Amino acid sequence: MFSAFGLTAQTVADFKFKDLENNARTYSELKGEKLTLIDFWATWCGPCNKAIPELNKIYSLYKTKGVEIIGINCDGPRSVIKVGPLSKALQIQYPVLIDLNSELKTELNIITLPTLIIVNSKGKIVWTHEGFVTGDTEVIISEIEKHLNAD
Repeated sequence: MFSAFGLTAQTVADFKFKDLENNARTYSELKGEKLTLIDFWATWCGPCNKAIPELNKIYSLYKTKGVEIIGINCDGPRSVIKVGPLSKALQIQYPVLIDLNSELKTELNIITLPTLIIVNSKGKIVWTHEGFVTGDTEVIISEIEKHLNAD
């Protein structure tokens, strides 16, 4: 099966979802000045729950450098009630939006959770990473550095 996801020319169009406080938030209002990391995750996903504390660390390192992280929760209607409590338990420091019907996940052809994408200031997806294992934090930081310097 051909996947358009590997194409770096793919762009992220403005999207709007509710946040954990039930406020409608848009990509254009939340995106980073230089780079935006979009993390697709779910409460039931073990690797997702391991990645989030690392993303918090990355967020505190880069938020003053024009980098923003947006968590896109992909829990369905039956488990979405767990998103708020788990977000609090994991102390997520960046905005979390609820993609209840997997609209953005489907549009960007995201198959694996977690999937992290890096989007440049022009809205172009410049890097994609599926899954999360020990050592991935360094790989993610290396990619952020590379694309921060390229922008």
